[in-house]
Amino acid sequence: MDGIIYLDHAATTPVHPEVAREMILWQTEYFGNPSSLYALGQKSRQAMEDARKQVAALIGARPEEVYFTSGGSESDNWAIKGAFFARKDKPRHIITTAIEHHAVLDTCDELKKMGGEITIVPVDSQGVVDPDDVKKAIRPDTILITVMHANNEIGTVQPIAEIGKIAREAGVLFHVDAVQTVGHYPVNVDTLNVDMLSLSAHKFYGPKGVGAMYLRKGVKIANLIHGGGQEKKRRAGTQNVPGIVGLGKAAELAITDLDKEMQRETRLRDHLRELVENSIPDVMVNGHRTRRVPNNLNVTFAGVEGEAMLLRLDREGVCASTGSACTTGSLEPSHVLMALGLKHEQAHGSLRFTFGRSNIVAHVDFVAATLAKIVKVLRDISPTYVPGRMTVL
Repeated sequence: MDGIIYLDHAATTPVHPEVAREMILWQTEYFGNPSSLYALGQKSRQAMEDARKQVAALIGARPEEVYFTSGGSESDNWAIKGAFFARKDKPRHIITTAIEHHAVLDTCDELKKMGGEITIVPVDSQGVVDPDDVKKAIRPDTILITVMHANNEIGTVQPIAEIGKIAREAGVLFHVDAVQTVGHYPVNVDTLNVDMLSLSAHKFYGPKGVGAMYLRKGVKIANLIHGGGQEKKRRAGTQNVPGIVGLGKAAELAITDLDKEMQRETRLRDHLRELVENSIPDVMVNGHRTRRVPNNLNVTFAGVEGEAMLLRLDREGVCASTGSACTTGSLEPSHVLMALGLKHEQAHGSLRFTFGRSNIVAHVDFVAATLAKIVKVLRDISPTYVPGRMTVL
């Protein structure tokens, strides 16, 4: 097949042409600093506030509850550290899960060095968190619960609304990393019972280097970045107006065709899963089979290294992933797959395919056929592959 088949949309997405066109004006003609009082600066400020409304509409928030950041990692850091440092005179206990993004887990590790206590709640074999486990982990000194909406590697969607209700009843702040769902899956901050929520533009056809954090009105957290009065004195630094405009446009486009695109990507995902399961023996789908974001399929192939499959797919013009883009190159197995109960060799033999607007059925057919050939070749030379020995979890 001619051209590149891109199946790594969970890592990043191409900027939508309408987003790119919108951004150019704010990089060249309307370049004023939004903090300036003259007309050129105020034009930038108005564009920024329009984008704030667009992002708020996408997640069911009020515009004044949306704060622009450099992306999902900063938003995660701000939510967690902000909650921690706002309560510096009290014992501080945080609850999270075993499959969070490193932007959450590494931040929690840093706070442990500063006297914080962290409880990591496990997941089941399908990557689902039991809300009762979260409830049991709450202590009198618990200040924050942070749970991702959908996992970036396996796509499993968590029972966020139920966990949020538990947090609210206990008087504990609740943060959700929704980087993998915003723009791809219904997100409403009130329905989900969240106090803080992180999102990133480049995951839904916006530009890299810009994101937002939803902060429910009345929630008190400390600032992460100091040095100026931007973002209502909550996040210092001259705002990235072209990026923010792009984020707003991407949010507007996502609202327009969210339901239709979800259905289309679900069909593509399920089609690939059926072809792989029917044409390649000893495979296992990771994550919940139905309770997952529409565009994610993560599969383990017994007796084959994920990196070897990935490199051969790349030679055929197919872009996929062995896990999250943030940990590519690591020799350690995925902490997410290990948390599901997979063995090291199974975790290393996994691929993630994530769909987007550019994908069609012909792409799926080509990838499935190509993958079947690649797996057969690699298994024929594998010293560890034994037919019929895939462990069922």
